[in-house]
Amino acid sequence: MTDTRAEENRRQVLLWRLLARVFDTEEQPGLEAASVAVVDALGLPPALLDPSVSVDTLVQRFPELAAEFRDLMVPGDDEQPRDRARTAALASKLLLNLFATGTGDVTATRLAAWQQDAGWFEQALGCEPGGLRAQPGQNGLGGLLAGLEGDLVKRMRLREVLADPALSRQLTPSMSLIEQLLLDKDNLSGVALANAKALIRRYVDEVAQVLRTQVQQTSAGTIDRSVPPKRVFRNLDIERTIWKNLTNWSPEDERLYVDRLFYRHTAKRTVPARMIVVVDQSGSMVDAMVNCTILASIFAGLPKVDVHLIAYDTRALDLTPWVHDPFEVLLRTRLGGGTDGMVAMSLARPKIMDPRNTALVWISDFYDNQAVQTEFESLHRSGVKLIPVGSVNSSGHQSVDPWFKQKLKDLGTPVISGHIRKLVFELKNFLN
Repeated sequence: MTDTRAEENRRQVLLWRLLARVFDTEEQPGLEAASVAVVDALGLPPALLDPSVSVDTLVQRFPELAAEFRDLMVPGDDEQPRDRARTAALASKLLLNLFATGTGDVTATRLAAWQQDAGWFEQALGCEPGGLRAQPGQNGLGGLLAGLEGDLVKRMRLREVLADPALSRQLTPSMSLIEQLLLDKDNLSGVALANAKALIRRYVDEVAQVLRTQVQQTSAGTIDRSVPPKRVFRNLDIERTIWKNLTNWSPEDERLYVDRLFYRHTAKRTVPARMIVVVDQSGSMVDAMVNCTILASIFAGLPKVDVHLIAYDTRALDLTPWVHDPFEVLLRTRLGGGTDGMVAMSLARPKIMDPRNTALVWISDFYDNQAVQTEFESLHRSGVKLIPVGSVNSSGHQSVDPWFKQKLKDLGTPVISGHIRKLVFELKNFLN
């Protein structure tokens, strides 16, 4: 009982210190002294209590701690209970480094250290580094981490960092950083612009690799049963042939007499599926713009899929010539400004040649001209597969205009929101 009470007392000291340091920049001498004594009693290094020491640095100095940080916050085995005080000490280190970000300017080194600490925090929860921040639509904590990262990026003197090759190399691409680069790219030149482009390219390639895995080997066309199967041996459906001829079984001869052969259909649809992706490029839709231009390029690389890309605010821009290169698309966008979906619709409508073989993916927060809804209804009646998308971003928080949301739901085409995997699923269904 005494050991249990001592463990709980140590845990309480560390948790009170954590709360004090997060909500008050002034040190509490009594709590600090008590925490040093607790850490020493637990056999942990004093650097664990120093907020200026990153978790990554701590693990480099004391490699044995790496295994303890991994899965630290994942529920443990009841047969081998953890020391709650020791767990509290390590968890406090992660939480303090992650959430006590202070105020004022942020250096590239500080941002890089925070991103490394965020990676260790994600590992403590049983995820891969970057896993939570890459799946914000499914986990509120991912959105919180992305928000903290975004705040740090905004507090950086980004132009000065980009102008220094040594500092820019310390930057790890993230959605928050890419957003700032895209918003400020017209104000950059020379070395700063070159470094910005390199970061954007690196991020695009990383996201493309993830999305390409999600898309996997999407079918480029469905079986066309209006075309008779080719009667060759490789197409012979043996199981169906046997099943259909079972009435011809002769018990006396112990033989199955086949009077009809069955073949598999293998002809694929030859008319290319047309996918028109329309993306709102106003300031509130940066994440969707990045993710969906990359996704459009992946689908454009599939056989028999004809992808067109349109970006709009109060003006519309046909980006189809660059749809295979999302990096070039992003460099041609001008984020910010108002929203008028009718200008985008004027570019999209002429591209619809075969409505029943066309998907219109409309990505927006739908704070837009309500006349667009009439166009949506008309296209839906004509047979176009309408896929409205509201939130495929990294913040996890995206409002959609309630008027449009209800109207589109009534139309039978509810707005997709959350993780981009939902959009991938819808597009694969269309192609299949």
